[in-house]
Amino acid sequence: MAGAAYSRYVALGDSQTEGLGDGDDTVGLRGFADRFAERLAALDPGVRYANLAVRGHTAGQVRAGQLGPALALRPDLATVVAGVNDLLRPRYDAAEVAGHLEEMFAALTGAGARVVTLTFPDVGKIVPLARPIRSRVFDLNTRIRAAAARHGVAVAETGRQAVTTDPRLWTADRLHACALGHERIAAALAHAVDLPGSDDGWTLPLPPQRVATGRRAVAAELRWAAAYLGPWLGRRLRGRSSGDGRTAKRPRLLPVSAPSAPPGPETDSGRRQSSGGRP
Repeated sequence: MAGAAYSRYVALGDSQTEGLGDGDDTVGLRGFADRFAERLAALDPGVRYANLAVRGHTAGQVRAGQLGPALALRPDLATVVAGVNDLLRPRYDAAEVAGHLEEMFAALTGAGARVVTLTFPDVGKIVPLARPIRSRVFDLNTRIRAAAARHGVAVAETGRQAVTTDPRLWTADRLHACALGHERIAAALAHAVDLPGSDDGWTLPLPPQRVATGRRAVAAELRWAAAYLGPWLGRRLRGRSSGDGRTAKRPRLLPVSAPSAPPGPETDSGRRQSSGGRP
């Protein structure tokens, strides 16, 4: 499959695939899936692209709400990136999450699509307060690699490269990649499927910078907790998700140059992405 041409690309996932951190809901979200699609279009302007991702969705919700529509689009290339919203939950079940991912791998490859996924970086190096769940990330990455190997799925190893924990690749909330981070992820996906012109340049470190230590580091953590962790916990306690009432920004295969609609609430016509529960 090295250097293969693709004409129908479909992206499945959560907020990272939707593009949070790269643009906004007013001007539109870009994100790694859009950037990856642009790389495909540079090779073949006729390629068409759909993005079914919805922020806040767990792996089970992605499988329940996006896999069927994805298969109906008959993609020859698909990205599947999910699991972070599961990792953050108190009742995390590693086998269940990996099982949902593997079901998607199996169904999409069985339908003839080339599938690519990725592993997750060490969250403890991005969010020090999240160090207690580092073992979950490492274990899920191991399970992703094993499931991918069983189904011939390409893996972009963003979990093994030190640069992916550089704070300059993340937004202030530390949960979503910024524009630079999304560009690195897109480059990693292109390299994983050996697109012409791709290479391992995405793994190169950024220039050195001063890192806050001592009281400044503690103060930064406290500000982050107040600005982002508190509201996130509040939504969970109320049983709400950032994806409630939202639909896919690009549910149909369109030329890559066609703009995506800003993701918004459920329309009067009743079009809604199946949630399969609340994250």
